[in-house]
Amino acid sequence: MLKRIIDFYRTGPDRPPILDPDRVRRLYTRMRWQVFVSLTLGYGLFYTCRLSLSVAKKPMLDEGIFDARLMGIIGAVLLIVNGLGRFANGFLSDRANIRRFMSTGLLVSALANLCLGFTDYFWLFLALWTINGWFQSMGSAPSTVSLCQWFSNNERGTYYGIWCGSDHIGEAISFLGTATLVSYTSWRWGFWGPGIVCLVASILLFRLLADRPQTYGLPHVAEFRNDLSAGAPHVTETVGQLQWMVIRKPAVWVLGLSCAMMYVTRYAIMSWGVMYLQVGKGYTLMEAGSILTAFPILGYVGASTCGLFSDRCFGGSRNWPTVIYGVLCVGSLLALRDVPPGNYLADLLSMSVLGLGIGALVVFLGGLSAIDLCPKRAAGAVKGIIGLFAYAGAALQDVVSGSVLESHKTLVDGKPVYDFDVIFGYWIGAAVLSILLAALVWKARKEE
Repeated sequence: MLKRIIDFYRTGPDRPPILDPDRVRRLYTRMRWQVFVSLTLGYGLFYTCRLSLSVAKKPMLDEGIFDARLMGIIGAVLLIVNGLGRFANGFLSDRANIRRFMSTGLLVSALANLCLGFTDYFWLFLALWTINGWFQSMGSAPSTVSLCQWFSNNERGTYYGIWCGSDHIGEAISFLGTATLVSYTSWRWGFWGPGIVCLVASILLFRLLADRPQTYGLPHVAEFRNDLSAGAPHVTETVGQLQWMVIRKPAVWVLGLSCAMMYVTRYAIMSWGVMYLQVGKGYTLMEAGSILTAFPILGYVGASTCGLFSDRCFGGSRNWPTVIYGVLCVGSLLALRDVPPGNYLADLLSMSVLGLGIGALVVFLGGLSAIDLCPKRAAGAVKGIIGLFAYAGAALQDVVSGSVLESHKTLVDGKPVYDFDVIFGYWIGAAVLSILLAALVWKARKEE
């Protein structure tokens, strides 16, 4: 039984090469666009099932379902499990049939969210959210592996940047669409809505994604694109040997730490941003959702353009662009903290700049900078290591933020009021440390 499951998810054997050049060109062109669009939209929808709790958090707190400490624990568990899952599934992705592997992850995540809407029992809720966290981890590394399989070095930066911004599509849908749904119904629809959408999307992914080009009789993408920078299409090392090369590269681990600190800031906004704008700034849920929508929208702009920016202005180097976007993040966090309540446009601008900076850093620190330094056949392992660090940072943020907020809680007319002043310093400090760590790999050597 176990062997049949493993064989089902294993990448298929190479088929005999297609000899007709016109047929190769037509099939490659069609499948590349099909894969790219499916990865971009599909991975974006993964995030709607991940952010369902963030949108439903305040209504659940108001109803006394859970307190802030328990919310922090629940959020941290997803992030810890997601990080471990990214590490394990990253290594598995290098050997997997991406079409089957990634669509399964979205399917189970959707089913978990549908079940979450039916329970307010803490331990059952925590168990379902844990399951959601693991299967959420089957989106990022498989997408990266598929991009490396279907797009060569001289074009991958552009496609990777656009794809990497797809999580902001999911964030925008959550902060606007799911928030609207919850506002007019109840917190339960914050889980049912994303669950229904992703259930349908998982079926479409199963039909539209693809395994490696060679399993369809197509040549390696380096041969198809005549891209000499992509390295030899027929490497002598095994996948395991290439993955071990990744593990032994210190720059990957340093970039992982830098990414972890950046994810503290990113997930602070994603997990607590709606609540902060309601409590700290006095906005309604709809107003807070409209401001938070700028975060993913500008995040997508930052993600989709940062690769082109680094290529055109810095000769393909990610170093100075990382510093520039990092400084934008720190400045916008300071503004978001210090601008007095009632300044909607100032808060909207601060959130927009923060989204632009974070969007670019998710591309650079979240994978591309490390992938640039490592063998492309082990891209899944790279994403697995980076993902482990990223979600360890995000989980740490949720536990610390929830505990600090709970310890600074006061009751006003019988209702809890939370003070965000202390925790904002933690978020800003993490953003600064992320920049400093990234600077340590300024002159790391690239490997093809």
